[in-house]
Amino acid sequence: MENLHHIVVVGGGAGGLELVTRLGNKLGKKRKARVTLVDAGLTHVWKPLLHEVASGSLDANANEINYRAHARKHHYEFQLGRMSGLDREAKQLVIAAFHDQDGAEVVPERRIRYDTLVIAVGSTANDFGTPGAQDHCLFLDSLSQARRFHNLMLNAFLRKNHEALQGENHTLNISIIGAGATGVELAAELRLASRELPVYGMNHLQASDVSITVIEAADRILPALPARLSAAANRELEHQHIKVLTGQPVSEVRDASIVMQDGTELPSEMTIWAAGIKAPAFLADLDGLEANKSNQLVVEQTLQTTRDDSVFALGDCAACPQPDTDRPVPPRAQAAHQQADALFKTLRNRITGGDAVPFVYNDHGSLINFSHYTTVGNLMGNLAGRSMYIEGKVARLFYVSLYRMHQVALHGPIRTGIIWLMDKISRAMQPRLKLH
Repeated sequence: MENLHHIVVVGGGAGGLELVTRLGNKLGKKRKARVTLVDAGLTHVWKPLLHEVASGSLDANANEINYRAHARKHHYEFQLGRMSGLDREAKQLVIAAFHDQDGAEVVPERRIRYDTLVIAVGSTANDFGTPGAQDHCLFLDSLSQARRFHNLMLNAFLRKNHEALQGENHTLNISIIGAGATGVELAAELRLASRELPVYGMNHLQASDVSITVIEAADRILPALPARLSAAANRELEHQHIKVLTGQPVSEVRDASIVMQDGTELPSEMTIWAAGIKAPAFLADLDGLEANKSNQLVVEQTLQTTRDDSVFALGDCAACPQPDTDRPVPPRAQAAHQQADALFKTLRNRITGGDAVPFVYNDHGSLINFSHYTTVGNLMGNLAGRSMYIEGKVARLFYVSLYRMHQVALHGPIRTGIIWLMDKISRAMQPRLKLH
């Protein structure tokens, strides 16, 4: 193989996959660089959609992107494996041994040499050491976790439907710890499921038998977003008969209940943890790279790590400063999208000896989708820096466009249009919920 500059991107999430797609199309195709993506999974699903996969309102099989097929089409290489270490002196990435479902080793531990390394491994839920959280909570950090949640939800509904048929107490208590965007949107999707599933044979279980509670330690839901948006979201949750508990830190999670800080114990057969994020633990001690208390790699405004100019980080796993503020870039899909764009320009310049491009985050606002019921949000405008509050069908249109923009970045506008048409046909032919 010819001696090309080797760019290795670890993590095929929103930012990582968009980055390798552009690098492959512009540099890999023209043999100006060798581009490799490393990921522990074989497929990509946009992470903001995982709560829809969990509830069954989205069929992941129809929205997955196979890395191998995508790599071939967009002129980059794909390596299946999980990053486990780094040798910066040798410029080698360490990939852990890969095992099958029975524990047999398929591929031993291996190393990949790089000239430029980009770490985009995303984030996981942060349970803040809460007792019982790891043992008794469900999480939505990955596609496999979302699918597991979906199966458990269907079984819970089936069990409660049988109990109702037998005349037994059949209330299903579901609790969501954390009222950020994921927690709030998941609550709405679960309410939809509670209303739709009886249509498909579980007619002894009513939506009123499914109690959904959202718990937030802060004094309001969506604490990172504007107060007006938070208030509108709170009203919509209450309208959908979803309980909202704010100012209520959780002190312990048990097998079938949650203990609040004031000692109150709430029944909960299904408990989902959606409060806070942190970067994967292995980043905290990655061959001397600087990391913060949330395991995020500390980077310069150019997204280069502070101790190695050949190693970059983007997305949720990067703590990126911004000019004129002490607050880092928020962990949002729009931030990862913008960072991928800036880093593409930097890496393209790097090949030709040009300068790195400083990343400046532009907040375009926030949108919260309440399943099929409504969407609320605020759009940031250029007029005096003000934001515009929107809701209903207009907000829903903007919300859907975020995912379509991601698809355009990965497939181009023509293929995205075809995918959109296929989605329309599929939704018209399939039930509203995935029933298996």
